Amino acid sequence: MRKWLSLTAVVTATAALVLPGVATAAPAAPEVRWVACPADVASPGLECGTLSVPLDYREPRGRKTEVMISRLASENREKRRGILFTNPGGPSEGLTFPFLLKALGMPQSVLDAYDVIGMDPRGIGYSSPATCDLTDEQMALGSVPPYAVTPADVRKRAEEVEKIAEQCLRSSTADELPHNTTANIARDLDSVRTALGEEKASFLGYSYGSYLGSVYATLFPKTSDRVVIDSNLGAGGWDVEGGRMFARGVEDTFPDFAKWAAAHPEHGLGSTPDQVRAKYFDLAARLDAKPSPEGVDGQVFRLLTFTGLYATGDAAFAKMAARWKALDTGAPLPPEETPVVPRVENLLSGRLHVICGDSEWPSSVRAYERNVAVDRVRYPMFGAAAANIYPCAFWPKPVEKQVRPSGRGPANVLMAQNERDPATPLAGARTTRRAFGDRAAMITVDQGGHGTYVIGKNKCANDAVTAYLLGGPRPNDTRCAAEPRSAAE
Repeated sequence: MRKWLSLTAVVTATAALVLPGVATAAPAAPEVRWVACPADVASPGLECGTLSVPLDYREPRGRKTEVMISRLASENREKRRGILFTNPGGPSEGLTFPFLLKALGMPQSVLDAYDVIGMDPRGIGYSSPATCDLTDEQMALGSVPPYAVTPADVRKRAEEVEKIAEQCLRSSTADELPHNTTANIARDLDSVRTALGEEKASFLGYSYGSYLGSVYATLFPKTSDRVVIDSNLGAGGWDVEGGRMFARGVEDTFPDFAKWAAAHPEHGLGSTPDQVRAKYFDLAARLDAKPSPEGVDGQVFRLLTFTGLYATGDAAFAKMAARWKALDTGAPLPPEETPVVPRVENLLSGRLHVICGDSEWPSSVRAYERNVAVDRVRYPMFGAAAANIYPCAFWPKPVEKQVRPSGRGPANVLMAQNERDPATPLAGARTTRRAFGDRAAMITVDQGGHGTYVIGKNKCANDAVTAYLLGGPRPNDTRCAAEPRSAAE
């Protein structure tokens, strides 16, 4: 059960004295060393390479770290316009993402226009992997905190995550910890651009990747070309407020499922959306008191509902409704294929390096108790989870000021955003839109789920983003109407 929970949570879920993005001395030009792709990365048409980059860009001639990139090269050199960096979010591995985008239906015109580049961010996957020596039990805690039923739950969680932070600081990769940040990942991207001999680079990133794209566009306004950021985090990325936004996202997105479930009485979850919402609280309380035979307690139920809202449509909602029905009636849970998540310990450890090193988190346990108390009332479905304490509370202070989106630079940022997103709600995306000012425009789509371009299947949004990536003018702020989705989506 613990292993299953850790996989579920995974898939869900420092002061520089120089100008950001600018080295103090020009190091030798980096070079990509092309190598065979690792066996679990190899995909048709995908090439892999490694690049040595500064661990600390303030000391460009100092110690190096290695990052691995992938390339899905354009096969139409006449239509090629450059390179397109991609990031799937997380922070997580990104080497297979170019091939995944192709499989998901990225237009051939975009594949012709760009060499699509993936990268494992520093500290993650095949890019100098970090570790916190996490135990199986600690990995079961996942990336998203558990729901704090009482204030004592926050204090218990604090004891657990303080141990994790201490392990990170004692681990064999602790010396890399201050430098595995989003700002340095953005600098790594620009090093890749230089190594590939490109004057400029475009970018497409989702979820956490939206913040990476924001930082990249802010640090490198002169060498960023077309920047598309999707399912957007707020202006501070995954900081303490970004984590709390999960609760707002659940409240925004759940009505879509409640309406669907009310229209499908065969699941017995209620005949009105209000009754379906009441069923959520009833099941959570019952499972808090007595977990299911498979070990699903209230914490797991709330987390599974949160991640279940990432996808929408008949198939996704039917799957979640069937799970609810089984838990409600005491029947066995329907069989479910467990996702294969490689290198879970490194994924969770590397993710902590980034989100804890990007910004300074509150260090007082009392602050999290207050946040949980407020958000339990404000967002009752998931607020007491999203506001709960992270290992970041016990992290050293960042060695660099947090990078936030800047309005200084070209008007080259296009945001794509579902109006209802469980992880990156519209309210957070709007803070990024405001921070960019005239540099950005945002396409909002009347649909739920996590991910818009290609993933969301909305023709209005897809056509607008594709046209921009192909060199067309950046559209103004636009709202796309909902479109019918097939049962398979």
